[in-house]
Amino acid sequence: MFENIVSQSAAVQLCEDFKSGRLAPSMLFFGPAASGKGSAALELARVLSCDSSAAWNCSCPACARHRYLMHSDLLCLGKRAFSAEIAAARAAFLRESSSASTQFLLIRSLRKLLLRFSPVLWEDDSKIGKFRSVLESLEEGLAEFESLVMRPPGHAPLQENKINVNAAEKTTDALLKNALKLEAEGISDSIPIAQIRRALYWTRLAPAGKRKTLLIENAGYMQEGSRNSLLKILEEPPETLTVILCAERRELIMPTLLSRLRPYRFLKRDREKEEEVLRRVFRDSPEKMEFSGLAVYLDSFLPQTNDSLYSLAAFFIASAARAAALALRKNRIAGIPDGLNALGSYCAPIADNAGFRKVIGASDACAIVLERSAGFENLSFSQFIKNCLDLVSLAMQSSGVKSGAILYNDIWRKYTAEAQSAVSVYNQSPAQAMEVLFYRIKTAMGNCAH
Repeated sequence: MFENIVSQSAAVQLCEDFKSGRLAPSMLFFGPAASGKGSAALELARVLSCDSSAAWNCSCPACARHRYLMHSDLLCLGKRAFSAEIAAARAAFLRESSSASTQFLLIRSLRKLLLRFSPVLWEDDSKIGKFRSVLESLEEGLAEFESLVMRPPGHAPLQENKINVNAAEKTTDALLKNALKLEAEGISDSIPIAQIRRALYWTRLAPAGKRKTLLIENAGYMQEGSRNSLLKILEEPPETLTVILCAERRELIMPTLLSRLRPYRFLKRDREKEEEVLRRVFRDSPEKMEFSGLAVYLDSFLPQTNDSLYSLAAFFIASAARAAALALRKNRIAGIPDGLNALGSYCAPIADNAGFRKVIGASDACAIVLERSAGFENLSFSQFIKNCLDLVSLAMQSSGVKSGAILYNDIWRKYTAEAQSAVSVYNQSPAQAMEVLFYRIKTAMGNCAH
């Protein structure tokens, strides 16, 4: 057991606690990104459900279903780097397409995303209609892929086999595109209280096997109502339930929740151990690249890395603030509002350091954003919007602006939400949405001075 968790003392402790019967009903796994928290949680769920030896290659039906993340006694909520992991797994598969390990890695990475769309969590939720078609396409594509790699029925271990590489590349390309779209449209940054309530109802039902596991990743970003609802189940957990929360930092968890969780700390692996994970799991060689760690490696598979989108957002904000300030001067309005100065002072240096040139007009600014983002390929638009909101908030906080800070945050929230909706709901092109957003933001910020 826990053979798939490389070089983590927390996994060793979990194994010892399981063997000695000292496992707590509720646990917190905390540590940096790509340290194995989520994988350890899924492995613990399998071990707790096992009807035999609990070894990774155990052939009991419960373990087979858990390995493919298809056991009805497992429920998962919360955000993680789904698309990055899927893209990295796809690259590993294309390098070694006949390998049972890379086939399994890709299937499992896709299932981690699909688990977030369990009918348990989305029952009677009208929002699922927005992305139902892409969800169904992803499920159908995964079934096609499993057929392509000749996975036998009944979830038996994969066999080494030769496959049609061209067909595999085409099928997995469609899988990745649908995964990117589904994550962008269906996974929110915070965990909705409605899903927590549905999950808690599920925990009260009898398990299909030995034990249920409720896994909540990025638990530090739950809404207050969600945290309060979860507290009820932690105070009186059913005997057949294990609850696992994952977070990057322990202090992100509300103290009343933390007091009811046994913590397991996952450390950042040293370079040698991260290189071992790269070779063993993703079948890649650190010697072929500038390897800066697993988290950076995974991020590199996204169409746009978060760092590039962050600097792009800073450029867009600085350009809009500059345009609003020039419009005020043109209209002979004395003085630039503190909030407008704060946005320019905070965001312009970030954009300058990334090599962006200063522009004034909406057309020039939007053209640069679209060029640098490759037209927001694969729905990186939503991450760009999120970065804009984060930067505006940080600019207001760092400058100490009191008068108008809420107003500026509200302006950006309102018009970025409209832009996001225009692209994702009404299928407007990002180019159109960006020009409209720039104009509305510039006008609204200028009106703050009147």
